Amino acid sequence: MDQEQYVLVKWSILPEAMQKTIEAKKLLETQQVKTILEAVQRVGLSRSAFYKYKDSIYPVSALAREEIVTLSMNLAHRSGVLSSVLSTAAVHGGNVLTIHQTIPLQGMANVVITLEMTRPEVGVSELLAEIRRLDGVQHVQLIGRG
Repeated sequence: MDQEQYVLVKWSILPEAMQKTIEAKKLLETQQVKTILEAVQRVGLSRSAFYKYKDSIYPVSALAREEIVTLSMNLAHRSGVLSSVLSTAAVHGGNVLTIHQTIPLQGMANVVITLEMTRPEVGVSELLAEIRRLDGVQHVQLIGRG
């Protein structure tokens, strides 16, 4: 198979190591512990089991909370414009995954930013509207969403 497949599985049939991996990840996410070692010790799991499953198992709620969006924009080549865009994205729950910027021509640069939206309830349309209002932003367009 070329593409990964995902399944929704009832908690009670998961192996104990997978259940404990989710518990450890929750401890880390909520900052109840500071290190992976502390998390696995608290839930009674080996570090090797944690590392085996950590990138492959997620609660359904965690998957539903995040959305990936890609924005293309033309920004004035002035100090602070890109910083304002990034600050606005952060306020709306956007974590930067990638930034690609062209060399500025005639005072404008094209910037493509991919964001992980951790608070989709805020809404991408509100984020776009806020970015459009920023000084130095000429054009903003949503070019991808997943």
